[in-house]
Amino acid sequence: MPHDPTLERLANATLLVPFESLQAPRWILDGLADGISGVCLFHNNMESPEQVTALNARLSEAADTPLISLDEEGGDVTRIGQARGSDYPGNAALGAVDDTDLTRATLRAMGLQLSGLGFNLDLAPSVDVNVADDNPVIGTRSFGSDAELVARHAAASVQGLQEAGVAACAKHFPGHGATSQDSHHVLPRVEADADLLRRRELLPFKAAIDAGVRSILTAHIELPGLGVEGPATLNRAVLNDLLRNELGFTGVVVSDAMDMRGVSGEIGIPEASVLAVAAGCDLLCLGRFVYADQVAQVRTALVEAVGDGRLSGERLEEAAERNARLRAWIKRSAEERTRAGGTERIGLAGARRATRVDGDVPPLENPYVVEVDAPAGIAVGEVPWGLGPWFSDTVRVSPETDEPSSVLAAASGHDLVVVVRDAHRYPTAQAFVSALLSARPEAVVVEMGLPIWRPDCGAYVSTYGAAHVNGLSAAELLGSAGALEATK
Repeated sequence: MPHDPTLERLANATLLVPFESLQAPRWILDGLADGISGVCLFHNNMESPEQVTALNARLSEAADTPLISLDEEGGDVTRIGQARGSDYPGNAALGAVDDTDLTRATLRAMGLQLSGLGFNLDLAPSVDVNVADDNPVIGTRSFGSDAELVARHAAASVQGLQEAGVAACAKHFPGHGATSQDSHHVLPRVEADADLLRRRELLPFKAAIDAGVRSILTAHIELPGLGVEGPATLNRAVLNDLLRNELGFTGVVVSDAMDMRGVSGEIGIPEASVLAVAAGCDLLCLGRFVYADQVAQVRTALVEAVGDGRLSGERLEEAAERNARLRAWIKRSAEERTRAGGTERIGLAGARRATRVDGDVPPLENPYVVEVDAPAGIAVGEVPWGLGPWFSDTVRVSPETDEPSSVLAAASGHDLVVVVRDAHRYPTAQAFVSALLSARPEAVVVEMGLPIWRPDCGAYVSTYGAAHVNGLSAAELLGSAGALEATK
């Protein structure tokens, strides 16, 4: 079809794009000027607070209030805390405390930090109800397994972030908590009937909507209980009949990353993008590595779909209008918000309240800390975790390749502390820890994921997350002089 600048600008308005560098490349600045709604920053775009602030200022100059977003959930999923781990305890820890005032204040503090760096849209909170213990993608990202608990903290999170002038984005609609597969790799199925989905998965999203959430992010999951096939992201019945008509959501529907195999693995990103917009997505989060040429392919696919009659121009206009309203809300919020004080240590305070101890932790003389390695999921990435920053004698072991006997020999004459992360998901980690405990039953075990597998040990410490503050709270409890000094 002939070149149509108006149609191309409408297509651009559906795009939330990544880019490849610490500086804003020319194609990004030109794209924002040509109507691209915004950008999503990842680890490869962030080096220091000063660099991020300057980068976001430059992006903001390219258009009138472009969306500048990131995945900052606090806890295990952090972008601003990549260097050492997050200063915020994460959803599982906040759910364990179950104080909605704390959750609201924590998310407000995080929102103020994000706003100070120049961000205005946070692809958080995760409001999935984590009912599958072996869920490989949600886990500690969820407030818990009880729908009503998740719902009240979903509302508090939305309120906290948006009080700081940052638009919240409840995810992953209609709920990714009952899956045992990762939609980064496959298309997971949620085996639940429509009644259960409404009582469990949908309850937190309704609470977020009632709290005024400005955007909701879709899940690349299949829900046969709703009588639909294929990813929810591409299904009009899910995004319109359910989310808009039944739940009453009027804000921006954001797709989960379109480069995930659960949505585009069989058909490619441009075609999946067309189907997502046609189904009701207003804003396409393209992923991490979808750069200039592929962005152009998506735009071309959207324009050609209008020409072919597969996508209506009215649907593009509707999406563009919703995204424009979101940007207008952000602009007003930036002018109106007031900064709250006294939030510097709220993350550590929450982590301390979440930390639990079963048994008695003895005075540790000359402790030897063994961290049993566990793979990080794609959503988490390579972020430091563990107790190493606070204990000089710390070793990271692989349960697949290292020998418990060697660890026990090195720990001879020391108090033994064993650190695990979601040990319930890794039989090799369980076997390794059990071998250590068979020789050292008095050892302390620290679980920095979900405390589901509980071995017999001298004391069992649960942090409900592996953020920096979760580790620091455990180190304090174990009597680390460095931790105690750091938090005076």
